[in-house]
Amino acid sequence: MQFDPFVIPFNLGLYFILIYAVTRSIIWFRELSRPDKLRLQRGFFGRAFGQSLKEIFLESLIHRKILKTKPRLGYMHMSLAFGWFLLILFGTLEADIFGERHLNAPYKAIFFKFFNPDYGKTFSEVAYSFMMDLILAFILSGLILAIIKRFTPKVVGMKKTTHLKVKDKIAMTALWLVFPSRLLAESLTSGAYGTGSFLTGTLGSLLASFLPAREVAYPFWWLYSLSLGTFFFMLPLTRYFHIPVELFLIFMRNSGIKTGDKAGTFSEVEVHSCSSCGICIDQCQLNFSAGINHIQSAYLMKAIRNGDETGEIAHNCLLCGRCDLKCPVGIELTKIRMIQRRKGESDINYTNTWKGYLRNRQIVQSARQNYSNPFDFLPVTNSQSADVLYFAGCMTHITPSIKRSMVNIMNASGLKWSFMDENGGVCCGRPLMLAGQDKEARELINYNSQVIWKSGAHTLVTSCPICYKVFRESYYLDVEVLHHSQFIWNLIETGSVKMNFLNKKVTYHTSCELGRNSGVYDEPKEVIKHVARLEPTEFDDENSMCCGGSLGNIKISSADRRKIAVNVTRELAKCEPDCIITVCPLCKKTLTPATKTRISDISEIVAEAIAVPFTSGKVKHGEIPVRESAGIF
Repeated sequence: MQFDPFVIPFNLGLYFILIYAVTRSIIWFRELSRPDKLRLQRGFFGRAFGQSLKEIFLESLIHRKILKTKPRLGYMHMSLAFGWFLLILFGTLEADIFGERHLNAPYKAIFFKFFNPDYGKTFSEVAYSFMMDLILAFILSGLILAIIKRFTPKVVGMKKTTHLKVKDKIAMTALWLVFPSRLLAESLTSGAYGTGSFLTGTLGSLLASFLPAREVAYPFWWLYSLSLGTFFFMLPLTRYFHIPVELFLIFMRNSGIKTGDKAGTFSEVEVHSCSSCGICIDQCQLNFSAGINHIQSAYLMKAIRNGDETGEIAHNCLLCGRCDLKCPVGIELTKIRMIQRRKGESDINYTNTWKGYLRNRQIVQSARQNYSNPFDFLPVTNSQSADVLYFAGCMTHITPSIKRSMVNIMNASGLKWSFMDENGGVCCGRPLMLAGQDKEARELINYNSQVIWKSGAHTLVTSCPICYKVFRESYYLDVEVLHHSQFIWNLIETGSVKMNFLNKKVTYHTSCELGRNSGVYDEPKEVIKHVARLEPTEFDDENSMCCGGSLGNIKISSADRRKIAVNVTRELAKCEPDCIITVCPLCKKTLTPATKTRISDISEIVAEAIAVPFTSGKVKHGEIPVRESAGIF
């Protein structure tokens, strides 16, 4: 027997998805910019090809990242992905080796036992059948976990799973039916012919003992084919489209293509590569601290795919980067969120949320109406000649203890320095960027760049990690940009400052912008270890939690911000430290009201420890002020 009508649904579905995937890939390739096309071509025929194959095996099939994060969830994904791959691979070999002829049509391998019911009687056939049963059992174990996860996510270590639409439920049901229907079809066929191995043979013998196995098997072969065909047809319309698209994403990424500032081919591929695994939901503090569980990146990806309104979801995010770090596919989730914010969101008014210290579009527009230059309304900044330029930034100006500490440290260093925004000025431009007002942000950047250039400084020091990131990534400066923790560590290494060791126990809160988003982890901890006893916590380095005060979220309420801050300080204060050290003025301002434990910036603890006599009074550049009698602790 070479053909049977029940294979038609499978054939139609298979050829449909193959044609669709190839066509979609060609369209995406044609829509790439010329430089990205060249990158992909070089990557496909170069070293990146091998790297891509390795990543496909480790991440798309084995799911290494998920296994490291959540072993049970990783096993579930691996058993379905890698198991299905093995079933197809060895099934094709089975049909080629034990079938009537070589190079069979795909359906011959998928439905091999139907067309070869006597297969499984010789020694080699028995051994191969055992392996195929073992692979099927491996897949079924993962399927059982997947079904349990849908109703009880805690079984696989998750707090919540994503919500599904009707088309997702249809595709999921079809997928769930594929392997049980294969098991029953093969088992009943094995029972009728006395073949099969430990799984299909045992179950088949049992069923054949009270059922007409040969007749009952045929409807299950139809169910198997219909399930596969339905799944293939639903694939492009659902989250399961990530299965083929993720392969294309890996080749593009390893070829050097990156997410831009605007929606494009690569960002579209990233959106379709999201599997809605739900890991980003578990990682999101809005979920586990504030109970907000409908705006995470998985839902944003789904809304973009479905063409739904994304404004509410896109803006209700801390932009802390925890989801980016844990995404098993490596999607640049924050960048995609920022792209959505830029699409028709220019009327967002950030001043309503951060009144008093954010200059937004209204100010810039008002300035345009009255001055030839957008920033002529600001006091003229006389840039003093200096080697080091210090930029406090908006948040540091409203946490003056940090500003005073940095002035003390600067003066104690003996370096020639100047205070760029001592009397106030414009911010770095991040709030305008977050609002999607890129043109106004660029005008502000140009203004600040002129001030920095006129100073002649070779080093720019910021106290705010947000300013640090923006000056490094969005400005074109011929100066070294350092966060004040890095600057202080340089002073310690060069012996420019001497400090006493304060015999105090402290924990360290890694700022999102300085840590995950800028990769600065070691210098702040080295500085702290130089002056105090640093205790480790469960949320150090890349696993650090956002303070909750993020300027990136204009939707969250003050009450929910406080819930996040309370949760953070509770975790950091478990070892009962004398102080929690921060490296961000916004973090200090947000965490201080949330705990009885003292919150201090790293500059404050260093200023306390500096072993030099300060003089009191108004600080002038070149003078060394007296340390205030009230200590940090």
